[in-house]
Amino acid sequence: MMSLGATKNICACSPKQTARLGHAVGLALYQGPLIGVAYPATVRLATIFHRQPSPCTRSFTTTPAHQLRDVFPRKDTPFVRKTPPAWKHPGYTEEELLSVTPGHRPPQGVGDWVAWKLVRLARWATDLATGIKRDQQVDMKNPTTSLAAEKPLTEAQWLIRLIFLESIAGVPGMVGGMLRHLHSLRRLKRDNGWIETLLEESYNERMHLLTLMTISEPGWFMKTMILGAQGVFFNAVFLSYLISPRITHRFVGYLEEEAVHTYTRLIREIEQGALPKWSDPAFEAPEIAVTYWKLPEGKRTMRDLFLYIRADEAVHRGVNHTLSNLKQKEDPNPFVSEYKAGQEGHKPNAALKPEGYEREEVIGVESLPSGPSPKPYLHHA
Repeated sequence: MMSLGATKNICACSPKQTARLGHAVGLALYQGPLIGVAYPATVRLATIFHRQPSPCTRSFTTTPAHQLRDVFPRKDTPFVRKTPPAWKHPGYTEEELLSVTPGHRPPQGVGDWVAWKLVRLARWATDLATGIKRDQQVDMKNPTTSLAAEKPLTEAQWLIRLIFLESIAGVPGMVGGMLRHLHSLRRLKRDNGWIETLLEESYNERMHLLTLMTISEPGWFMKTMILGAQGVFFNAVFLSYLISPRITHRFVGYLEEEAVHTYTRLIREIEQGALPKWSDPAFEAPEIAVTYWKLPEGKRTMRDLFLYIRADEAVHRGVNHTLSNLKQKEDPNPFVSEYKAGQEGHKPNAALKPEGYEREEVIGVESLPSGPSPKPYLHHA
């Protein structure tokens, strides 16, 4: 490993010595995982260091700009110019972005308790896999609301954690949407708007991952971890959704509580200057993020990017907690439904209620039918 004295004297070396040292460090950071040295799972950080020029005439990495690989090269075809996103992001106001706060819904019943404990187990495993030390952890008595830790995470640790988190977070929505789609086809019944919301959630989580991938690319060890985790997680969610969609949505709601907490802590550390690279206004969000979230001019720093991602996670948190409170086979999705005249005030805003909405708040209390009534919820498939 490179000593502190060596890092301070890089610029004092001869050009040849600087090149050799930079080449060795660049290869270590860019090509291989530092198993047992830095973090159990690693990312390639050449892109980060290339975008932050050092006082020397050379970048920290010796890879020239024209040789840095584009993670998502655009496919050039004779006719197609570009493919727009399937779901356009609705956007947020400044007030909505800043109003998001960590929150927790206390477990109510055995199903909620099981879902909560599984998320806590997943949190412990993620801390272990991404090399989070004890002094970098928050108060475990209030894990989803406490933000203070003795020592902040580094940019590398944050990238490892976020990429691993987002590679998993896109699974439940796709599994739930797929199973509901097949159920609708098999039973010849409407789904009342659940499928679209679940698939959009999965798509949104994938956009988070693609954005992070343009900042840094995982090494082979982390890619192997993601492959194994996705295989286990997909099958677990698949079986769980077949057995109890309600518990599965509660699990995802608790998982999104962790995501909101994670991004809130990250934003806090950026604002405190604990992450100097991301606190630098010159380090702007990648183009894929600017296009997807329509980031306005002057609001394209890393802090702004993470504010948007945190707001997305807050929406998923409220949506899944709310869906868990509904009757899974008959209730409409209140987040995409049109309400009756005079009842528009019951339409939910998922980001503003961390614990989700109870059924009577968004569906209403049903009365006993006095006679034949028209089929409900025909306004949405």
